[in-house]
Amino acid sequence: MKRLRHQTRPLIAFTASALLFWALPNISHADSSSLAVLSNAPEASISRNTSPSVVNSPAEITPFVYTNQEADLWERIRAGYAIPDLSNKLVDNQLTWYSTRTDYILRTVQRGSRYLYHVVEELEKRGMPSELALLPFIESAFNPQAISTAKASGMWQFMAATGKDFNLKQNMFKDDRRGVLDSTDAALNYLERLYGMFGDWQLALAAYNWGEGSVQRAIKKQQALGLPVDFDSMSALMPAETRNYLPKLQAVKNIIGHPEQFNIALPKLENQPYFVTVEKTRDIDVRVAAQLAELPMDEFTALNPQFNRPVITGNSDTKILLPTDNAALFKENLSKWQGPLSSWSTYTVAKTEKIESLAHKLGHKPEFIREVNMIPASMLVKAGSTILVPKSEKTPDQDISPEIADKAQLVIEKGIATRQLHYRVGKKDNLNSIAQRYKVSVADLKSWNNLKRDNVNAGQNLQIQVPVLAKSRHITVASHAKPTQRNKASAPNSKTLVANAKSGRKPHG
Repeated sequence: MKRLRHQTRPLIAFTASALLFWALPNISHADSSSLAVLSNAPEASISRNTSPSVVNSPAEITPFVYTNQEADLWERIRAGYAIPDLSNKLVDNQLTWYSTRTDYILRTVQRGSRYLYHVVEELEKRGMPSELALLPFIESAFNPQAISTAKASGMWQFMAATGKDFNLKQNMFKDDRRGVLDSTDAALNYLERLYGMFGDWQLALAAYNWGEGSVQRAIKKQQALGLPVDFDSMSALMPAETRNYLPKLQAVKNIIGHPEQFNIALPKLENQPYFVTVEKTRDIDVRVAAQLAELPMDEFTALNPQFNRPVITGNSDTKILLPTDNAALFKENLSKWQGPLSSWSTYTVAKTEKIESLAHKLGHKPEFIREVNMIPASMLVKAGSTILVPKSEKTPDQDISPEIADKAQLVIEKGIATRQLHYRVGKKDNLNSIAQRYKVSVADLKSWNNLKRDNVNAGQNLQIQVPVLAKSRHITVASHAKPTQRNKASAPNSKTLVANAKSGRKPHG
C-alpha cells in the first residue's frame, strides 16, 4: 500500500466534481442493477414509523456464546439461528425469487461483509438470534445510504421520528440513522424491546415492519375470536408487505444456511472485525480523512455514511470507522500532516435571501454554495439558517463549535416567481436608483450581472429578475423595460422545507 508523502502545504481545494459528490450524498453505494432487482422483489420492504412504548414484563432472552473462532463468519451465523422456522407458500415464493438472482445475492453479501461481524458480535452480546444479522438484507440490501420512498434511511431503515426516539441524531452535519454503530445499536434495542413486548421473535419482526400498535390490535382481534396468536395465523390481518416480511427473512436464512442447495457459492468471510473506531476531536474534511487513511472515497463513505457534509465536525463523541490496517496508516499519516485538517466554516444567514445575493456577499459563486449545502435552484434561504462556507484567512484553524454542529439547521423555502428583464442603463442611472426602481437589492443586481464594482455605464445592458404580480392573467412589469424569457421559478408557496437531512431517493420499493 502506497504511503503518503510528508505534507508541506494545505490540501488542494475541492474541485467542482468533488463538491458535487458531497452535494448528492443520497446516491446509493449499491450498484444500479442491485437496486433495480430489489425494487422488483415481491412485496418489497417499507419501514415502520412508530414510537416506543413502555415494556411492563419483558420476555427473557437466552444468551448464546459462540466459541469456535476458527470457523468463518457464515458458520457463526448459522450456529446462532434461534427463530422458529416458517414454512408456507409465501416462503417458497421468496425462495424462488432470491435463489434465481445469484448475482444480486452476491452483491448484497459483498456490501454486507463490511458490517456483518459487528452486527453478529452485538447480537451475541445481547443473546439475540443471529439470523437478525440478515435483516438488513431485507431492509436495505446492506446499503447504509438507502432511503425509502417513505424517507426511512440507513441500513436498518429508520424513519426520522423513530430514529429520534432511539437517540439517533439527525442534523445538518450528520444523520446517525445511516451510521453503522449507532443505527445497529438502535435497531437491536428496538428489536429487543419488541421481543420483550410480544415474547415471540416472529411477532417482534412483524412489529418492526408494521408497528407495535398494529400488531397489538391484531392480537386483540385474534384473542376476541378465540384464534391462535402467532405470525402464521395472524398474517391474514396484516398488509401484504408485513405478510411477506418474515418469509423474506426466512428465504435468506435458508439460502445462507444451505447455499449448496441453491447452487450458490458464498464468499468466505473471516470471523474477525472488518473495522475499528478512531476518535476525532478536531474537525477534519472527509477527503483529508480518506487521504490520511489511504482509502478510496467510496470505501471511506461506505464505512462512514452518516456524514452529510464534506467536513466531519469533531468532538468527544465523533468516531470514524476504518479497516484495521488503514487505522494504523491514518494515525501515522496524521502525525506527519502539516496542512489544515479542515477547510470549512459556517455562516449564519441574517435575513431571508437568495443564494445569489448570499454568494456575492461571501465572495463565492452561487453554484458552489448550492452544491456544498445541497440547496435546489429557485429556493430562498431563511433567516437564522446555517450554511457551510470555506474558511476565511481570519479563522484558518478554527473548528465549528459543538453547539452549531449539534443544532444547526438549514431552512429553505420556494422563492417568488420572477421574470427576467433586460435594462439599458441611462445617463443618470446608478445601481442604487435601478435597484429602487425595480424593488430589488444592489447585491442582487451585481450578482445577476457579475459586477465587481458599484459603477455602471450609460448604455450598459443589465439583467434584472422582477417579481411577477399575479393580480390577473397578465404579468405586470415596468413599461420601459423589455421582457425576456420567464424563469422556471415556482409560484409562491408558504411551505417551508427543513433541509437538515438528505433528500429522499428510492433505493427499493
